[in-house]
Amino acid sequence: MEIAKRKLGKTGVEVTIMGLGGEGILRTFGYETQAYALINRAIDLGINYFESARAYAGSELYYGHALRERRKEIFLTSKSHARHREGALVHLHETLTNMKTDYLDLWQVHDVRTDQDVQAIFGPGGALEAFVEAKARGLVRFIGVTGHHDPRILLRCIEMFDFDTVLLPANPAEPSHRSFLDSVVPQANQRQMGVIGMKVYFRGFASRIPWYHSMEPFFRYALSQPVSTAVIGCESVEQLEENVGFARSFTAMTHEEMGDLVMRVAPLARPLMYYKPE
Repeated sequence: MEIAKRKLGKTGVEVTIMGLGGEGILRTFGYETQAYALINRAIDLGINYFESARAYAGSELYYGHALRERRKEIFLTSKSHARHREGALVHLHETLTNMKTDYLDLWQVHDVRTDQDVQAIFGPGGALEAFVEAKARGLVRFIGVTGHHDPRILLRCIEMFDFDTVLLPANPAEPSHRSFLDSVVPQANQRQMGVIGMKVYFRGFASRIPWYHSMEPFFRYALSQPVSTAVIGCESVEQLEENVGFARSFTAMTHEEMGDLVMRVAPLARPLMYYKPE
């Protein structure tokens, strides 16, 4: 059974409802063999959306080593956390070099958190200038923005520039805390942006929920939202294959099922979203 696909907003690209995130085993150094196996197995299983970031340790290098002749089979993305033009251009050069590619399908302004970030990124000499320049030069096809701290900040971003995509949290703790799903997603959909879900498993801390027994309800919840895809970071090929199984058998939750899951998660919403291991 193939993994279902959805349109990534106004990009027009059909992406699999599960994407491979750049974290998990990919956010490390020194695991070349495991990363190579994971990335290529993901392609073999039918995933076509692949993500990384300049901030993710050796993730981009792993992609450069693993993809080789398979680059054209996938939609490849990365991110820059630079806030000014020159820094972002340096990041792009490093990203393209690391990934051994001439272009990115999607380049994203990474992790916008504060009003100060917004002022720097969108102001004179800000990082956005580099993103626009890169697209004009054919180094990137599409431009996105990401955030997971404050929906108000992410809303400001998509109101200030015509981004192609937005990456944001999609999990049942959201409605009980600062909800990106309720505030940002409707505006992004109205602008025909591709919406990409992240933090589906609360950064991997879903297993700390007392009644936890499977990740599948959290996956189903995320994909039952009006999003194009959900990115999942995997620690192993076995974990990847389990998640692909969820994607292949995905059926949307009913409103009642989603409401029940939100209520069960609500008492743990804040610690799940902001848990920091000791």
